Amino acid sequence: MKNKIQPTQEEIVLRDHDFIVSKTDLKGRIIYANKIFIEFSGYTQDELLKTQHNIIRHPAMPRAVFDLLWKTLQSGKEFNGYVKNMSKDGSSYWVFANVTPSYDHQKNLIGYYSVRRKPSEEALSIIEPMYKEMLAAEKNAGAKDAIGISTQWLINKLQGVDYGQFVLSI
Repeated sequence: MKNKIQPTQEEIVLRDHDFIVSKTDLKGRIIYANKIFIEFSGYTQDELLKTQHNIIRHPAMPRAVFDLLWKTLQSGKEFNGYVKNMSKDGSSYWVFANVTPSYDHQKNLIGYYSVRRKPSEEALSIIEPMYKEMLAAEKNAGAKDAIGISTQWLINKLQGVDYGQFVLSI
């Protein structure tokens, strides 16, 4: 189901001690959401469980960032990045996300585990303009070429630095 919620200009900010935690299955459906996730998303636990994690995706997020997230996870590596999420009421909140593959006792991939925390204002002052430019590049390219164009913009901007290394450095 496509998210029909319209974003507002209201932004909510995580508290310094907050950690948003969720687990998903292999298809990105939420199987666990902690109380901080429920609080900031504005959804009930019942509304979140078995729902695609992108229920909280903010339209101001470049598609290329999520493409990078999935490619990183599918390669068996952890992903670190900045993400703007959208609550059920249309307000937004920024997080610094760490997403890791989850394995069972036989080392079979069973899903993904994500912990998000409050990002620094300094990091957001760098990330927000970058994401705006990436989003503009995606819109100008059209749906078919959006991810490739935006990814190339990011590669050019980072001048050989890996996105994961970059976000950990700011």
